[in-house]
Amino acid sequence: MSTPMIDRDLLVRHLDEQLEAARFKDYGPNGLQVEGKREIRKIVSGVTASKALIDAAIAAGADALLVHHGLFWRGMDGRVTGWMKERIAALLRHDINLIAYHLPLDAHAQWGNNAQWGQKLGLQADARFGEQNLGFIGTPEAGLTLDTLIERVGHAMGRAPIAIKGDGRPLRRVAWCSGGAQSYFEPAMAAGADVFLTGEISEPQAHLARETGVAFLACGHHASERYGAPALAQAVAEQWGLAHEFIDIDNPA
Repeated sequence: MSTPMIDRDLLVRHLDEQLEAARFKDYGPNGLQVEGKREIRKIVSGVTASKALIDAAIAAGADALLVHHGLFWRGMDGRVTGWMKERIAALLRHDINLIAYHLPLDAHAQWGNNAQWGQKLGLQADARFGEQNLGFIGTPEAGLTLDTLIERVGHAMGRAPIAIKGDGRPLRRVAWCSGGAQSYFEPAMAAGADVFLTGEISEPQAHLARETGVAFLACGHHASERYGAPALAQAVAEQWGLAHEFIDIDNPA
């Protein structure tokens, strides 16, 4: 009996449609970034198309690598030299497709980073906010305290967040946006948040949290974006009977 497979172009079209990739104004191309073999039997998912992840995907026998952070970004030099050459050469040498979705994979209501991260933390969104509606906000269970939320983050993610605790107000509304979304702090406050969770913190957010009383939790860029790619890849694998493996390359950021 032959191993189940899917045509590369069919898979990419399906992902583009499911994630509504065309509607996003993004920082780089979404979808197929490096073309490999046409028949896909095994997908490896991960966060970033680093050389370490590419090497791990090769060792795992991947036909396609599905990631959140691809290789090409707006404003890049454009020359294929050094580390870029090494990454692309490894993919081409082993005929592996690189498929990447950035903002579409943050935003998706079921398989997106924010939806999946919220599930891990026991949070349910009932509204969106911010540019391109990437931010999620919802009402937590009654009695949730900031200290309990901080403990929950540490338990679920394996790392303690950087916490600027604000004024200790009750958590009536919790907002979150994975990755480097510290600029969403003010839109989160405008949407009514009592605490905002994201991956990173920059210098201004500490002052804003102290001055406004709204708590800010920086939970790790990589850590908060480990959930969308494997959820999407697993859904695709189950739909077509493909093999799937998530490989997490540790990143302290």
